[in-house]
Amino acid sequence: MSRPRVGLVLPLVLSAVLLSAGTPTATAADGLGDPVFPSLGNSGYDALAYDLSFDYRADTRTVDATAVITARPSRTLARLELDALGLTVRAVRVDGRPAGFAAHDEKLTITPPRPLHRGTTARLTVEYTADPRARLPHTGWVPTPDGFAVAGQPDSAHTVFPCNDHPSDKARFTIAVTAPDGLLGVANGELTQTQRLGGGRTTRRYASREPMATELVQVSVGNYTVRERTGPHGLPLRDVVPTARAADLEPALALTAGQLTWAEQRLGPFPFETYGLLPADTDDPDAFGFTGLETQTLTLYKPNFLRRPESAIGSHQMHELVHSWFGDSVSPASWADLWLNEGHADYYALVYRYERGWPDAWGHTTLVDRMRALYGLGDQWRHDSGPVAAPSAAKLFDSQRYTGGALVLFALRERVGAETFDRIERTFLREHRYSTATTLDYLRTASEVSGQDLSGFLTDWLYGLRTPPMPGHPDWTVTPVASAPTAAARGVPTEPPRGSGTL
Repeated sequence: MSRPRVGLVLPLVLSAVLLSAGTPTATAADGLGDPVFPSLGNSGYDALAYDLSFDYRADTRTVDATAVITARPSRTLARLELDALGLTVRAVRVDGRPAGFAAHDEKLTITPPRPLHRGTTARLTVEYTADPRARLPHTGWVPTPDGFAVAGQPDSAHTVFPCNDHPSDKARFTIAVTAPDGLLGVANGELTQTQRLGGGRTTRRYASREPMATELVQVSVGNYTVRERTGPHGLPLRDVVPTARAADLEPALALTAGQLTWAEQRLGPFPFETYGLLPADTDDPDAFGFTGLETQTLTLYKPNFLRRPESAIGSHQMHELVHSWFGDSVSPASWADLWLNEGHADYYALVYRYERGWPDAWGHTTLVDRMRALYGLGDQWRHDSGPVAAPSAAKLFDSQRYTGGALVLFALRERVGAETFDRIERTFLREHRYSTATTLDYLRTASEVSGQDLSGFLTDWLYGLRTPPMPGHPDWTVTPVASAPTAAARGVPTEPPRGSGTL
């Protein structure tokens, strides 16, 4: 139930920037008009559920797949589009009847035998083949020596399965994975069925209890061992580990239960049915361009990162764990809202680091010291990467969305106090649980909970071209902007690249 709103007077430019991708004005062919990826997603319908089947063929290292999408039109549709790239489509059916289809750009246009009407539901079945090793402009496939994993963030889930590939359209997922015996097929959620097919092949079916954004889907096949243990309040923990690396990675995997206890004390109960890590079975440094990815209930990792001591990995593990709340349970309504995911994940990961007594890569031992150093870089980052909540596609994963977002949260906490800040966080998570949220939603929650209009304060921090004064720290100063695009040229410590694990 919504609470009464505190009166907000938002600048017109902010209102324009924060238009939700959930209420698109673009045509179906033009995508949803996302501020970062305008052509991503499709209008005219809501994807309610995906039933995906992946059949891995070890001899060709390809995947035969079927996607069954339950969709509800929001208007009468003579045709509709799915996002799709690099998929060899063999057949399309709508409610069991053959349908016309054509691929163009990164879309699959489907023409049903009769128009789909608003208020009804339709089942779209797409049969296709994919090659995880295919060279594409971008890909969500992570090929491994004995199979594959998936890393769809931000705009590549549709290279793995046809979909409405935008986080504003979350849906229910069931995923079946068929693989040769000796390999294990896994996916998000809980294992609900195991079926021996004969001929040395087995199908395992998984179901996710809560809705999921397409970019958070995980499917993997490999020579894996499943390690099960129990977390806080009896939460089932499931790690999927390359069998040859299981003993080596056990110390890192054993940290999860304690990390969950710490996170729940600050963010409330864990929002999903299970949690665990999936170290992909590859040592290729180019397999994916980050250390970990918060695929829902089963976080993807580069395995060698997890071989390091706890003090070198614990903060990053906390970052990925916090995404279960900020990013997975509460997903961004548009990619301009990414700071809500990454800023919160970095903020709590840094708090965790300094509470544990682990100095960071630059020798800082307290959150205040780190934030003061970041504050000095504020104008340079706004110059180089844009404001925190106004990214471009090229700068989407710059540090401005990560520790730049954490700096905004620190400023808010300094403004309202620790107790009010904690209430803002928990209220925001509760109000948008299993849904999506915009930056505007966070501003509204902050104002409501604090009892003061924080829109101007947060708008300056999130959209301003200059770094605002830090509440409570009048002595903090911002280094003048240099013409060089990096602060390193001036001898100032720079932030690590995305997912480098040096939080």
